[in-house]
Amino acid sequence: MNVPLLDLKAQYQAIKTDVDAAVAEVMESQHFILGPKVGQCEKAIARYCECAHAVGVSSGTDALLACLMAEDIGPGDEVITTPYTFFATAGTIARLGATPVFIDIDPITYNLDPSQLESKVTKRTRAIMPVHLYGQMADMDPVMWVADKYGLVVIEDAAQAIGAEHKGRRAGSVGHYGCLSFFPSKNLGAAGDGGMIVTNDARRAEKLMCLRAHGSKPKYHHEIIGGNFRLDAIQAAVVIAKLPYLDHWTTARQRNAERYDQLFAASGLNIADTAAPDAGSRPSTRGVASSRRSATSAPTVLLPRVATDRHIFNQYVIRVSRRDQLKDVLQRRGVGTEVYYPVPMHLQECFADLGYKAGAFPESESAANETLALPVYPELTEGQAGYVVDCIGEFFAVGS
Repeated sequence: MNVPLLDLKAQYQAIKTDVDAAVAEVMESQHFILGPKVGQCEKAIARYCECAHAVGVSSGTDALLACLMAEDIGPGDEVITTPYTFFATAGTIARLGATPVFIDIDPITYNLDPSQLESKVTKRTRAIMPVHLYGQMADMDPVMWVADKYGLVVIEDAAQAIGAEHKGRRAGSVGHYGCLSFFPSKNLGAAGDGGMIVTNDARRAEKLMCLRAHGSKPKYHHEIIGGNFRLDAIQAAVVIAKLPYLDHWTTARQRNAERYDQLFAASGLNIADTAAPDAGSRPSTRGVASSRRSATSAPTVLLPRVATDRHIFNQYVIRVSRRDQLKDVLQRRGVGTEVYYPVPMHLQECFADLGYKAGAFPESESAANETLALPVYPELTEGQAGYVVDCIGEFFAVGS
């Protein structure tokens, strides 16, 4: 059986008429950069994210970069973030000459551990950049408490979390900025690169609109230096066409995650639903504990835990021993998987000058060595999910 990690062709076939019409409209207008379609997209995303303003940009990476630029963050400044994330999070900080300062992750959610946050604040700290990883929000209350206490800016990296919620608030709406990505593999993907910044601050939104067009206001007059961060109208049109389907797709992803839980529970594997070291002895929050072979032995498969109000499952990530061997076996049997992320930021060669060594952030390093994302896209069938779990069960049965 073939089970891809993501099937964008299936998604496109289901909404082809809407997407093709939206693209054709842009082609007929021949208005490709910013303009009415981008404005329409910005208003729709602002409403969806429950924010007052949205500014379309060229990618999720440029969304992060533009926010840092809007706050004049640069050499001598520090930004606190997580080492367990996509490169853009730390890369944009370093690109401006600022220093990324890392704190380890919560092993349950994979998001930064807020209990470590205040201890990393110095006179040079300017901002905090929490990441809502895999579709689940970081714990924002303590993040905002520290930010308010020390006068710091909060830039939410919500690239994987559009529509995620906790305590009545949506991802991107809690901090001073929220950064979204419309990379095609995201839950709301464009037909290429694209991104959006949401904010509730009119002044910040105005500055971002200036920065994305080389800092010009009015045209050809530059008080500040920006960049070419403009969102293409075709990408905005695709996002607009897909947005009405997003909640339906999220429900399907959540259903597929629950299905995986049930299939793993029935598999005979020793499982748990948290990535904490003592997971084998912790109670389950999603009804899978009864399937464990032993309540005290280390689990074979650690399942993701829903710790917030709305997890949108951009990824369904398990933790296993012999991860790389399992990934190879699944690939040979037609199952697509991915490792997010095999090398944490503090161990990347380009950040060697920060002085971090292996062991500095054990939870991040453990996650990098053990996590594996399984297919969870909305069109995944029950038969495909069952095949994935069967393959994993057979792998551990052979290796036991």
